[in-house]
Amino acid sequence: MARGLDIEARLVVTLDGDDIQIAGSGSYLIVNLPSQRVLDKLTSGPPKPPGQKKEKSAPGPDPMQQLNDLARQLGLILDLRVAGKTYVTFGAGRTAKITLNAVLGKIGSFFGGK
Repeated sequence: MARGLDIEARLVVTLDGDDIQIAGSGSYLIVNLPSQRVLDKLTSGPPKPPGQKKEKSAPGPDPMQQLNDLARQLGLILDLRVAGKTYVTFGAGRTAKITLNAVLGKIGSFFGGK
């Protein structure tokens, strides 16, 4: 298993006209999404065909915990940001650290915020 990674990177990925910035230095990696709308689009999964009912998902491993465990194994700190504000930090502890910005952003998107 890897003891740790040392990263030096700057990358901009464009998805449907939205720029996603990725930067890394040493063992710290930042992924900055331009808005809550982009985060919601990335985490919503593939679109369902019209008329298809939502299936109940079987209980399974928590994806956030899996990402946190992977970051810890690689010796990385992954900072997920939306509009420059940290939402979730992976790899800094035994569990992912979710910030108040994430909670408020999710509530805002629920009520139709951009």
